[in-house]
Amino acid sequence: MTQTDDPRDEIVAHLPAMRAFAISLCRDATLADDLVQEALVKAWASIGGFTPGTNMRAWLFTILRNGFYSLKRKRRREVGDPDGVHAGGLANGPDHDGRLAYADFERAFAALSDEHREVLVLVGAEGFTVEEAAATMGVAPGTVKSRASRARARLAELMGLEKGESAVIEAEPGTRAAIAAGAAVPTA
Repeated sequence: MTQTDDPRDEIVAHLPAMRAFAISLCRDATLADDLVQEALVKAWASIGGFTPGTNMRAWLFTILRNGFYSLKRKRRREVGDPDGVHAGGLANGPDHDGRLAYADFERAFAALSDEHREVLVLVGAEGFTVEEAAATMGVAPGTVKSRASRARARLAELMGLEKGESAVIEAEPGTRAAIAAGAAVPTA
């Protein structure tokens, strides 16, 4: 091999044999393709560890074989769950207390004034900055800050929260949508 020859150029010639070897190891063509691909990535990344003039095929097969047995050891520690039954048992939906707390929040939110609901929706649920909310509401930024502060305090009061407890539920997308929908409903 000359100085300009790159050992990576030889890798392609061994692909069919690598795939056949991988299929013989795992008896699954899809998994075999994954093993070959992983072996190629590892070989490419560690080509400096290959000694030119030695057997490239043996080196590649060793990488492939080691990958197969590593995967096999890893899978022995995994729990099979093809139908998702086990995973479904691990997931916890909101409990009864969570639904009651949200119902309390909805009632208290509906009891707020239009101005307070508006500022909480813009700043809390929609994530507007104070300046963006001020421009939307047509008021000064200081007004937005004071309305938001008073709205949070009133919401906490309506919900019967202790001092320091948060009256505003963290606004993940579902909660934001519910708050925004509640703000759109006119109160009597």
